[in-house]
Amino acid sequence: MSPHRPEEPERYGRPGRPDRDELLRRFAAEARAERPDLAQLCLLLAAVADPDLDENGIDAAQIELDDLAGRLPYGVRGGRAWASAVTELLGERCGFAGSAADYRRLGSSLLHQVLRRRSGLPILLSVVWIEVARRAGAPVYGVALPGHFVVGFGDPSERVLVDPFHGGRPLTGRDAELLVAGATGAPLEESMLEPARPLEIVLRILNNIRAWAAARPEHTDVALWSVDLSLLLPSHPARLRFERAQLLVQSGRFLRGAAEMEAYADVVAGVDPEAAETIRQRARAARALLN
Repeated sequence: MSPHRPEEPERYGRPGRPDRDELLRRFAAEARAERPDLAQLCLLLAAVADPDLDENGIDAAQIELDDLAGRLPYGVRGGRAWASAVTELLGERCGFAGSAADYRRLGSSLLHQVLRRRSGLPILLSVVWIEVARRAGAPVYGVALPGHFVVGFGDPSERVLVDPFHGGRPLTGRDAELLVAGATGAPLEESMLEPARPLEIVLRILNNIRAWAAARPEHTDVALWSVDLSLLLPSHPARLRFERAQLLVQSGRFLRGAAEMEAYADVVAGVDPEAAETIRQRARAARALLN
């Protein structure tokens, strides 16, 4: 199946600035690589969001991650020692941390801006921790706790957790339990502590962006490109196709939105005929908006 393509791709026409089609092609290719590069996926995502991010800016962000990794000490052994060394560099010396204001900024989900401001959402700060530590050879991984992303060091038998949003504050098992209880009201389960794969991290970043845009109807364009990128991932919720169709209707592209609703209804019909008919009714209502 060919990669999902956005309607009316944006072209920027500046030297060193890939057009929207090219960025999506590269994102799809990286997402399907044998070992997807988390930093590169985040930077390609950021380039779709920020027309000022060109090839030089993408390269500069990768170089900065390399430079930060080069500032870590040699000979570190064990998860606890790595957690301490990375936090001392990023949290204490470089001042990476988050604040409540970060939840109001789209830039808090864009890696190049997080590197520049040294502030962002928990998951983007975790990407910085992961990518810097990984480059230095640390046993590091993301941990997708409900409501708050953190970073783990060491193997599962050791497992040292830190919270980059709070400057790399160490997390005890009790701290993790309280984070989960606060977000869900449910107890911490062992499965929640499993290492998050790069594509799972990217999808969660895109989910955050869609949630940011959903609260701001004037940013339907942001919601659309975040859905477009999500649909390029090898594994994504099927309902995103319907969400994209709704966004097209909201942005005034009634015929295209109706056509995508009908295509999604055809997929749903085999398992839920009633839901499929409801979606077709929505498509008819979208077409009627042209009258």
